[in-house]
Amino acid sequence: MEYRTLGNSDLRVSVISQGSWAIGGPWAHGWGEVDDQESIRTIRKSIDAGINFIDSANVYGLGHAEEIIGEAIQGRRDKVFLATKFGAIPNANAPGGFNWDGSPAHMAQECEKSLMRLKTDHLDLLQVHWPIAETPIADTMGGFQRLIQQGKLRYAGVCNFSKAQLAEAMKYGKLVSLQLRYNLLERDMEEEVIPFCIANGMGVQVYGPLAHGLLAGEFKHGDKLKAEDWRSRYTLYESTMFEKIMCVLDKLLPIAKSHNHTLADLAINWILNRAGVTTALIGMIHPWQVDENLRSIDFQLSQKDLGEIDRAIKEADIELRILAPEAYMEKTKQK
Repeated sequence: MEYRTLGNSDLRVSVISQGSWAIGGPWAHGWGEVDDQESIRTIRKSIDAGINFIDSANVYGLGHAEEIIGEAIQGRRDKVFLATKFGAIPNANAPGGFNWDGSPAHMAQECEKSLMRLKTDHLDLLQVHWPIAETPIADTMGGFQRLIQQGKLRYAGVCNFSKAQLAEAMKYGKLVSLQLRYNLLERDMEEEVIPFCIANGMGVQVYGPLAHGLLAGEFKHGDKLKAEDWRSRYTLYESTMFEKIMCVLDKLLPIAKSHNHTLADLAINWILNRAGVTTALIGMIHPWQVDENLRSIDFQLSQKDLGEIDRAIKEADIELRILAPEAYMEKTKQK
């Protein structure tokens, strides 16, 4: 296993990390049933394989994901760094939607709940889940500092922040990392955000490195998602875009096969070799997925490979861009 330092912290984290969105099971975003014991076995296998960074959030399964992690790490707490998030509050009047609160009081309340569910006395990293317009960033950063002083938190981080939002937050305290969505197809963050993180000593955690299954080779031309699948509302899965992306993947698959690897291996390997990236968060719910994903770090893409990958995307002549954090946040609030 390869390890990298997470920004300006002393956390040496594995380049493959355990995400836990799906571990939460069926909740607001339509994940199917998940076998909790299978999830526990998966987390323990990942730890045994050298994966030492586990990321969660207070709303994943409405707390259930944290509870499963807490059970899985019993007797192994010293082998892992625990990261979680706060800020989102499920909206009972709008199923699948959220209210948002980044205030120090709400942060402290959610931190206590997370500590209890994770069965630990401290978090290695607490992150605000999205930029929250309703709360001044100075207040949020002050809340982080109080938890650090109380020994309940080691480091503070943010998720889905723009360059301007990062700069504003850093006026009021230290941030060690940014968590963002980034993959072969969604590369907006290369323009400003990731260079800003590099220049300011912030680690980058990548979620969605497989574009939520699209880069894992799970789909073929003509496939359509069921309406209840949250990904049906995800830009990359819209019919016209989806078919163009399938054509791109047709060109990428031979590159993966030339290394005796899968499309998913190629996508993860590519992201881990991008400037500034510290770790890729991958949601694993079966022990076999640990072995499968670890294969992605045992080969090296050549400059020729990288050139062919970029050319395939460029020739597709599609706008492979995600919404800016502010726009995505507004879209999320409207659900």
